This record gives sequence, C-alpha cells and structure tokens, in this order.
Amino acid sequence: MAQQQQPILILPEGAFRTLGRDAQRNNIMAAKQVAETVRTTLGPKGMDKMLVDDLGDITITNDGATIVDELNVEHPAAKMMVEVAKTQDEEVGDGTTTAVVLAGELLSNAEKLLDLNIHPTVIAKGYRMAETKANEILQKIAKNVTVKDYAILKKIAMTSMTGKSAEYAREQLADLAVKAVEQVIENGKVDLDDIKLEKKQGKSISDSELIQGVIIDKDRVHSGMPKSVDNAKIALVDVAIEVKKTETDAKISITSPDQLEAFLKQEEEMLKHMVDKIAKSGATVLFCQKGIDDLAQHYLSQKGVFAARRVKESDMTKLEKATGARNVTNLDDLSPKDLGYAKLVEEVKIGGDEMTFVRGCKNPKAVSILIRGGTEHVIDEVERSLKDAIGGVASAIEDGKVVAGGGSPEVAVARGLREYAEKVGGREQLAINAFADTMEIIPRTLAESAGIDAIDALVELRSKHGKSSTFGVDVFNRKSADMWELGVMEPLRIKTQALKSATEAAIMILRIDDVIASSKKSGPAMPPGGMGGMGGMGGDY
Repeated sequence: MAQQQQPILILPEGAFRTLGRDAQRNNIMAAKQVAETVRTTLGPKGMDKMLVDDLGDITITNDGATIVDELNVEHPAAKMMVEVAKTQDEEVGDGTTTAVVLAGELLSNAEKLLDLNIHPTVIAKGYRMAETKANEILQKIAKNVTVKDYAILKKIAMTSMTGKSAEYAREQLADLAVKAVEQVIENGKVDLDDIKLEKKQGKSISDSELIQGVIIDKDRVHSGMPKSVDNAKIALVDVAIEVKKTETDAKISITSPDQLEAFLKQEEEMLKHMVDKIAKSGATVLFCQKGIDDLAQHYLSQKGVFAARRVKESDMTKLEKATGARNVTNLDDLSPKDLGYAKLVEEVKIGGDEMTFVRGCKNPKAVSILIRGGTEHVIDEVERSLKDAIGGVASAIEDGKVVAGGGSPEVAVARGLREYAEKVGGREQLAINAFADTMEIIPRTLAESAGIDAIDALVELRSKHGKSSTFGVDVFNRKSADMWELGVMEPLRIKTQALKSATEAAIMILRIDDVIASSKKSGPAMPPGGMGGMGGMGGDY
C-alpha cells in the first residue's frame, strides 16, 4: 500500500496567500475604492471630505493628496495609490485627484479586459503604448508660456484654486502666488522651499499678504532692544554668543572672593568683546542660530541692536537668500561685506504671538506669504490651495507649456488614442481603447458634479473636438465651452505626470497574480476576505 504523502509547508503558520484572478480582483477592488473616495472632490463643483483622526482632530479638505494621506489605508494595493498621489504632489504640487482617479479607472477598465481572458502583460503593453501616444498628443495641443505671461500664470493659479474653500479670495491669492514665484525664480527653476507660508488666525483671507522678505516666528531677545529697525543691516551668525565651555571636563579652583570677581569680570569682558565685534561690523539686526547669553542680550540692547536667537536653519537659509547676508560661523570673520539689507525689520504681534518681519529686501530670492483666516480649518485649507497654485505656476514656468482645463485635454487624448488604436490592431488595440475610455472619466466626473448628464456632455464634447481641442465642461453654466477663452488653464506637467504615475501604478498592480501575506507576530493572521480595511472608512478592502 502506497504511503500517504506528507504535505510540504513552505509558508509560516498563519500566513495567507491569494492566487490568480482572486489576487488581481482584490487588488483592483482596493485601488478602485481609494480612487472612488477622492473622485467626488474633482473639479470646481467637487465636494469636501471631513477626515477625523485617532485623536479626534478634524481636517476638512478636497485636496486629493491630503485625503489619501489621512486615510491610513492598510491594503498594499491601496498604499500604491497613495504613492501615486504623493509622487504627483512632490513633482507638480497639484493634480493629485486627477492622478488617483485615472489610476483607479485604468484598473477598472483593465478588469473588463481580464474578464475577456486577455492576459495582463498584453494589457500592460497596450497601456504603455497608449501612455506614450497620449504624451505626444498633449505636447501637440499645449501652448507656450513664459515668466512674462502674467495674465496666463494668474489664470493657472486661479484655476487650481477654483472649487476650494478659498475660492472667493482666489483673485488676490492667485496674485500673491504668481508674484511669489516670479520673485524667487533663478535660472528658469523655482525652488518651492524659497516661498515660506506662515499661517496666523485672525482677520479674513483677503488680509493675506506677500512679504518681500522673510517672516521669522521669533521675537527679540531683550525688551530694551528697538521694536523696529529701518534700513537694517543684518548679520547672520551660526555661533553661540555665550562663554564657551571647555570640550574636556575641567575644574577651576577659586579660593578667594577676589578670584571669583576676576573670573566673573573676565566672562563679562569676553561677552562684551563678542558684542563689540558685532557692533563694529555695522550690524543693526542680528539673527543667531544658537543661544545668546543674558548678559550679551543686555550689551546688545545697549548698542541698539535688534537680536533674535535660536532661529531655525531653514529660516537662516531663507534670510541669506532674501537679504544677501552671509551666515558666519566665527565672529572674528564678521565684516561689513557679510551683512544683508532690509528696508524694515520689525517685531509684530499677530494672533497673540510675536513675530519678526524682515521686509523690503532688494530683489529677494526667498519670500513669505502671511496667510490669514477666521479659523484654523480655514487657514489650513487656504495653505493647501496656495501650495497647489504655487506648484502649478512653477511647473508652467519651468516647462514653458500650458493646456486648457475643464477636461478638454483628456477628451483630445481620448480622441487621438482611438484613431491610434485602429492603426495598431491586435489585442493591444483593446487596451489602448480602454486607456482612451479611462481619459474620459475626468470630463465625465466634472459633468456629474455639476449636475449635467455625463453621456450627453461627452457626446457634445467629442463632436466639438472635431473643430477645436480646447472645448471642455463649463461647470458653472452647465454646458460645454472653450476653456481657453474662459481662462481655465493648467500646466502641462499636471497632465503628463498624472498619466505617468497612474499608468505605472496600474500596470504594477495588474501584473500581480499572487499575494503572500505573512502573519503578524501579534494578532491573528489575515482573513481570506481581504487585506485589512481602510482605517476608519468602514467596509472591507
């Protein structure tokens, strides 16, 4: 009698494995649910989400990157969708919702092809071909823009803010965003870190302002110092204005009061000498990255120097770029040529906190925007809106290309891809057509959010794109219109990056046919129903 074969276990006890179509279906379902969560926030008529974390803190936003970041997803495929949004946010600063929605729809359409027994690698190849062609089409329909095209850049900023809670002040905020980007541009590139956003509750959004310089969240160290300094000569030092401690442990033995007095006098002299060096350089304002001794503060106030201590390194870098000062690490090296200039340095009390404003710098390469608003949630959303607008304007200037908005580029790409699919033939043709259908999710969502019949809107747009590639969904007048004439514009990079990220994520998820999840050391193994839920969202993933 044959001996019964013992089953061979290669996975640890409690590990869970999903194979073939089940694995694909689970992954696609998870990714689709993330996309569906953010889809309703798309466009000017998009809705907001209220996100409540473990501590009960509330975030109200329609910013795609913020939503997926706060969702706290556990499913691995859903985490890949979060990565899509993060990449879009880092590369462009706007268009995160578009990227996530496209990725979700690519997977949704791929699922229909999988049901027709088309192999995932065939779909992946078709999608790659479609993405390459889509980029070509976008490059053709894009128009040129330069840093001098202020009107177009402002329209880009306003388009990015439309539909957010800061919309009623978008004209003024867009103006701040464009001016800030134009100010810090160097060699055709924009470092977004050079634009500091400082939030303070109080007043209204329209009271937000652009500072030609830097706002430092610090006050002066001594009440005897001047509150404001005109035509300030600014010294930046990365050295403690204190008596140095010895590097090795050392003891000083004092046996008489005279010796103690001499020792203290020596310390005083050292501090006075350090302050004299600062005053001798001609500095009237001092920003110190490290500490300032109490006695040194007294001497500085006697010299009429405005001083702030423990200034963050990032703020010191911004001060260098704004004022033209050089950060000095040795007081002996401090000379008049190391000093920066600002028309006014003043301490201002805003919202109960003292802050130092460095204003009126000559051609500053770092600027600050002071954001005001009635509540914390309002200024947080204004900050997110401004980041999107600044990112959009910066991308448009760097690439020098802009497209119309309102879903018009997506309709143009879909039209071009369908023509391309006919020439390709084979099974890849089905994948390219699926990619074309995916592109139309953007105008379809815009139409749905505005209460327009999505099918009617798409049919009308397809017919109008025979004449012009700039027709999109006018959500305010609930009809199709020429987006370029309406001033609805977006940087080309939003579209190209969204396509790139969405396609790569969709292909990666599609190619997975086996999910092996090891059991966690604490807690039960993963149940066969899926890979954990979406934190606080309810429903299985």
